Amino acid sequence: MPTIELTAENFDASVQDNEILFVDFWASWCGPCRAFAPTYEAASEANPDLTFGSVNTEEQHQLSSAAQVTSIPTLMVFRDQILVFSQPGALPPAALDQLITAVRDLDMDDVRRQVAEQHPTQQPAD
Repeated sequence: MPTIELTAENFDASVQDNEILFVDFWASWCGPCRAFAPTYEAASEANPDLTFGSVNTEEQHQLSSAAQVTSIPTLMVFRDQILVFSQPGALPPAALDQLITAVRDLDMDDVRRQVAEQHPTQQPAD
């Protein structure tokens, strides 16, 4: 599946509509971004059951800011609408393949439990 362009208009829907969504934050002037692009595109073609999106940080300033992207490239991965990975820097092909396998193998019940522990619902004051 080819990489989809993510914008402020379709980002939230893409996170909600895809079980697993990889997101590459990049810019055309960024050398490491350009170097990572073929690796990312190859991974998207090799894994048609996953969704790969990209955010052009030059065109999507507000989205990049909302995602707290401070360095590019930055790769984020959402699974079941939960951010499960976020890291700046270009990954070599083998590392990206390992990440894809790790995301597929996540125990999402355990992830949801950990999220709940880190962000407990506040009880109303009596």
